[in-house]
Amino acid sequence: MIPDLTHTMNPQNMETDMGTGMGTIASEPALHRPANPFGSSFSRAVSLISAALLLSVLGSLLWFSATVPPLNRIEEPDRALDLMVGRMMEAQEELRRLPPWQQRLTEWMVGSNDYERLLAIQWYQELVEATDDPPSKLRLAILQAEEGQKQDVLAEAQTWQNLPEPMPLYARWIEAAYGLEELNHEEVAGWQEALADTLPETLSDGWFYRTLVTRLAQRSGDSDLLVALEKPVERQGPRLQDRLNSLLFVELFCVIIGSFALASIIRGRKVRPDCIRLAGSGVPPSWTAEVGTAVLLRGGAMGALVTIAFLLTPPVDSLSIEAMAIPLTNLPLLILAYVHLLKPAGLDIRRAFGFHIDRADLGRLAVASLGTIAAGLWGEWVIGQALEQIEITNHWTEWFDADLVWGRGAALTVSLLEYIVFAPIFEEIAFRGLLFATLRHRLSFAPAALVSAAIFAAAHGYGLIGFLSVLWSGILWAWVYEKTGSLLPGMIAHAANNLFVSLTVMALLR
Repeated sequence: MIPDLTHTMNPQNMETDMGTGMGTIASEPALHRPANPFGSSFSRAVSLISAALLLSVLGSLLWFSATVPPLNRIEEPDRALDLMVGRMMEAQEELRRLPPWQQRLTEWMVGSNDYERLLAIQWYQELVEATDDPPSKLRLAILQAEEGQKQDVLAEAQTWQNLPEPMPLYARWIEAAYGLEELNHEEVAGWQEALADTLPETLSDGWFYRTLVTRLAQRSGDSDLLVALEKPVERQGPRLQDRLNSLLFVELFCVIIGSFALASIIRGRKVRPDCIRLAGSGVPPSWTAEVGTAVLLRGGAMGALVTIAFLLTPPVDSLSIEAMAIPLTNLPLLILAYVHLLKPAGLDIRRAFGFHIDRADLGRLAVASLGTIAAGLWGEWVIGQALEQIEITNHWTEWFDADLVWGRGAALTVSLLEYIVFAPIFEEIAFRGLLFATLRHRLSFAPAALVSAAIFAAAHGYGLIGFLSVLWSGILWAWVYEKTGSLLPGMIAHAANNLFVSLTVMALLR
C-alpha cells in the first residue's frame, strides 16, 4: 500500500523537455583546469583495480538480489507477513465504511482492494511453500475462504487430518467455520477457548483470529459474541484508517500543489529557459572527465571496502556506529572529490553543488522542489498502474523494515535519520553531483542521466518495480540538477520520497 500518484500534467511534455534541454546554460567563467593527477601508468592501474572491485561488488549485489529468496532476507517472515496482511485487511474493512467518493479516491491512489487481496494470497502461498509453517497454512486457508474459495479450502483441510498436530485441530476449525456442519453456542464457546489457548501469540489477536471466530459465531447465531468481536474493530479500525487517510491527503496535497508548480516550470521555460536557475551551472563541471572518473572509481571502491567491513564485523550494540554507516561509507569519495576536483578549481562544497541559495531565490527553490516531488509521484503512479495491468508487483519484503515497524526510541530515530537525512544528502552528491556531472562531459543529458540513474537503481538491489521507480527518480533528480545548478531540489524531493515511504510503513504497521 505504498501510494503512487499521477495525472494532471502531460508526461510527454516533460520527457521532451528533459530529453532536449541542451540549449545554452548560464555558467561561470571558465576555471583553470590542472593537469590530470591520475595520468601515470601506475595511477591508471589503480583505477582499473578500483573499477574491477566496484563491478564485483555491484555484480554480487545483483546476484544476491536474483538468487537469494526474498523471504530469506528478513527475520521472522511469518510474523511480518501476518502483521502486514492483517493490517491491510483491517484497513480495507474500515474503508468500506467510508463514503463512496473516498473509497474511489483511495483505491485510485493505492490500488485495487481486490488486487491486494489476491496478492496477499500469493504471498502466503509463497511463505507456506518455503516454510511449511502450520499457522501460516491456517492464515492462507482463512484468506482463501474469505475470497470465495471455500470448497478448495475445505478439500485442503481434509488432507490435514492425517498430519501431526496442530494441523488436525486447524482442519476442524476450518470445517466448523466454513463447512456445512451446524453449530450451537456451546460448541462455539469451546472453539473460541481452544483458539485462544492453542494459537501462537501472533495469531491469537488481529484480523485472522477475529475473522475465524466471527464465522463461527455467525454459523451458530451467537449475536453476543459478534458484538464482542466488533468492539476491538470499532477501536482499532478508525485509528488505522485515520492514519492512512492523513498520509494520503498529505500526498494528494503535495501532488496538487506540486503539479501547479510543475506546470509553471514548463510554461516558464518556454519563455525563459533558466527560469528555475538557482546557482551557476553544475554541469558540465569544472573538473575533467578523466579526473572525475578516477575519483569516482577510487572513492567508490574505498566506500565499498568500508561497507564490506561493516558487514563482516561482528554486530556491535551501538546505535551511534550504525547511524554513521552511510557518512563513513561516502567519506572516502567526498575527501577525494574535495582534494582532486573542488579545491584545484577554487571551489568549496557549497559553490560546487549549488548549496548557497540567495534569499531572493527561495521561491524558485520551493517551486523546483514541489514540481520535482509531484513529477516523481506521478511517474511512480504510472509505473505502478502499468505493471499492475500485466500483473507484475514488487515483493512485500522490499518495503518491510523491521526498525520502522518494531523499533523503539533510538533505533527508530536512527533509521529515520538514515532514510530522510543521510541518504538524500550523500546519494545526491555521489550520483548526481559527481557521477552524472562527470558523465555530462562526454554525453548529452539523456544518456548521462540514464546511465547514472541505472547505476543508482541497481545499487538499491530492488526488483523490477523498485528498480524502475528508483530509475525514474534518478533521471528526474538529474534533470532538476541540470536546470537549477543546485542539488538542493533533488535532495528535498529525495527526502520527501523516503519520508512518504517511511510514514506509510509506520502508519500501516506500527
